[in-house]
Amino acid sequence: MWPRERRRDRRGRALLWCAWVAAWELARGQLRYSVPEEMQKGSFVGDVAKDLALELAALRDRGARVVSEGRSQYFALHEKTGHLVTAARIDREQVCEAADGCVLRCEVIVEGEMKVYAIEVEIRDINDNAPSFREAEPQVKVSEITAPGSRFPLAEAHDPDSRSNSVQRYELSGDEHFSLAVQTAPDGEERPELVLAKALDREESAFHDLVLRAVDGGEPARTGTARIRVVVLDANDNAPVFSQAVYTVRVREDVPVGSTLLTVRATDADDGLNGEVKYSFQKISVKASEIFQLDAETGAITLVRSLDFEEGDSYELEVEAKDGGGLFDTAKVVIAVTDVNDNAPEISVRSLVSAVSEDSPAGTVVALLHVQDRDSGANGEVRCSLGAGLPFRLRSSLGSYYSVVTARELDREEVSEYNVTVRATDSGSPALWSSAVLPLRVLDVNDNAPVFAEARYSARLRENNAKGALVLRVRAADADWGQNARVRYRLWEGQVRGAPLSSYVSVHAETGALYALRSFDYEEVREVGLWVQAEDGGAPALSSNVSVRLFIVDENDNAPQVLYPPPAAAAAAGPGLGWTGVELAPRSAEPGALVAKVVAVDADSGQNAWLSYELAKATEPGLFRVGLHSGEVRTARSPLARDALRQSLVVVVKDHGQPALSATATLTVVLAESVAELLSELGGAAAPGEPPGSLTRWLVVAVAAVCCLFLAFLLALLALHLRRWRRSRLLAVGGGALRAVPASPFVGIDGVRAFLHSYSHEVSLTAGSRKSQLRSPGASCSNTLTPAPPPDQCAALLPQEPSSAADHSGDALLVSPSSETVTRLLCYAVVLL
Repeated sequence: MWPRERRRDRRGRALLWCAWVAAWELARGQLRYSVPEEMQKGSFVGDVAKDLALELAALRDRGARVVSEGRSQYFALHEKTGHLVTAARIDREQVCEAADGCVLRCEVIVEGEMKVYAIEVEIRDINDNAPSFREAEPQVKVSEITAPGSRFPLAEAHDPDSRSNSVQRYELSGDEHFSLAVQTAPDGEERPELVLAKALDREESAFHDLVLRAVDGGEPARTGTARIRVVVLDANDNAPVFSQAVYTVRVREDVPVGSTLLTVRATDADDGLNGEVKYSFQKISVKASEIFQLDAETGAITLVRSLDFEEGDSYELEVEAKDGGGLFDTAKVVIAVTDVNDNAPEISVRSLVSAVSEDSPAGTVVALLHVQDRDSGANGEVRCSLGAGLPFRLRSSLGSYYSVVTARELDREEVSEYNVTVRATDSGSPALWSSAVLPLRVLDVNDNAPVFAEARYSARLRENNAKGALVLRVRAADADWGQNARVRYRLWEGQVRGAPLSSYVSVHAETGALYALRSFDYEEVREVGLWVQAEDGGAPALSSNVSVRLFIVDENDNAPQVLYPPPAAAAAAGPGLGWTGVELAPRSAEPGALVAKVVAVDADSGQNAWLSYELAKATEPGLFRVGLHSGEVRTARSPLARDALRQSLVVVVKDHGQPALSATATLTVVLAESVAELLSELGGAAAPGEPPGSLTRWLVVAVAAVCCLFLAFLLALLALHLRRWRRSRLLAVGGGALRAVPASPFVGIDGVRAFLHSYSHEVSLTAGSRKSQLRSPGASCSNTLTPAPPPDQCAALLPQEPSSAADHSGDALLVSPSSETVTRLLCYAVVLL
């Protein structure tokens, strides 16, 4: 088989083996891959997305990353393909040193799912290092009397590659006096020895130059050489001898630099130069050579660099003691390092959610932590804890991973941010600890409705306010944050006096200021009740309501209104003349007699509606007085003959507002004993110089109509009496048979006076009034006319007839009525109206 085909077949078997191992590890819950060392950065390691059955879209959306223990990150996750690739060139000899197997461990963390997947990557060795000797030109001293077959140990070649690629054999060339022998040590290592094949003669040759070649097992093989010079010495009978074949010492890792760890000692029985012993390291690793130093004269091994148990817990050295004659002895030195609790636990935050919603259920993962302690035993046992009083707890996860989860639901309004302190403490003595602070912000959820500052609001607003006047401000606060705490205000729609509430008041949506949209009138609206709603900006929105009572405060904006005398008189009097009325006051009235009463009201309330009356102007100042609070006009004294028949009174009605408003009422009081005098005065009042009112015209028309009707009635009555009189005369002429018939009660003027008296009324007339006050006396309820009414009742309305008229009652009907009688009839007609 050709070499190329052989290599291809070997590579195929390796890939098949890796795939089988990966499938087996996946079945165990973790992935395992195998790659050779020294691969370029970004080289393919394994298809993590496929092997873990993860969707590429989920990896991109949720986020995934690879973390490794230690400071170096050797692997990364390709975002687009989901492949595990190398993050740097990996040198197996640097990472794992002389370990037979080199396995690097890492974890894949899926951020969105808060899951951890363990991955192991085996780093396969390649033959990238050639064997090398510690000394390129070592020197071996051999006495000339040394017997053939004697053996002299040679320094081993060092190859940092693994066993198969490490040193496999040695070759010696250059001289027939020496040959090469390889001894296998108990630990399995092969050690070269120089064997004297032929006796030496210093006088013949004092030096022998040899070439020692070390060959490794790689393909192609690499070699390393050392040029050995053998110096032939004079005879030396005794070789140095160590006091112990194996020196063992245990030291703490915190031993200070410069301390002497132990001293090896070898003795030589020879004297002089052959008895002087020099010490050197026959076998030591590169790492150990940087830590330990051997004094060639005293054999003391000192510390030149600090020990670290975590880097190496044991070192094996081989020390050679050689005298001046070239004889030597070797001893093994084992230095065991004891662990000291010098490493505090390390907390690595692998994944952290910076914000969590306050309505997240208990058990929500907010952080993923990795905790490790580089110490061993009890010093490396770590306990993790959280700060007291926090709504979080720790939950153990894969290996040294811990999850920080919520222990209960959070409340942003109670605590909006948390600094979660995770403390890791080891079990050493004294114990060491470290902590990590996880800042966590709680996201708001709209779980709080706005709350008003007061349970109910009320305000007082003066009437006649300006449009747009500020009434009051309602304020509501929302314990949420951001948009959820933004409060907007609005009115609940209602009605005031049949009009929409929104036409009276409005509320500013942002500030909660309540404004009046119109000028209020206390006499129309005294109180307005409304509801204001505060709604936040959450989804869904939450709201609350508050009751607002708006009380309108009265102002003195209404002057008193005079109800009596009625307003028709004022209209007749013209604008600006006030109220006017006509009242009748007998001249025989006593002081304090009630003449009239001014009645007024005020639409305001309270003090603004308290009214007082005072007499502002009068024809006779001392004749009348007005009640301060009653408005009654009474006589202050009895009328005198010198007092004018017509008295004019101006009454001022004032309220108690600030400033006070007033109204006037004008009364005309006629000092008259009868209606005739009243009518006479009224007639004078209706002189051409005074503008007549419409009511006066109607009064004249009505009087004229009644007079016509009454005249017709009188004519009919006279005709009836004439007929009866004629019939009686005929009967008287014809015989005395009818003399026994009684005479009619309707005879003469007395009968007419009795008839008019039966329909008489007490009349109170007011010029310009639309209503008349009539009062019928009790004596006028009879269905028949009395033939002779009482004199006192007739005297008030009609003057008495002369006594001669009574004597001629039989002839009264034959005489034409006089002008005085007609005048009286007209007066009665007015009374009936």
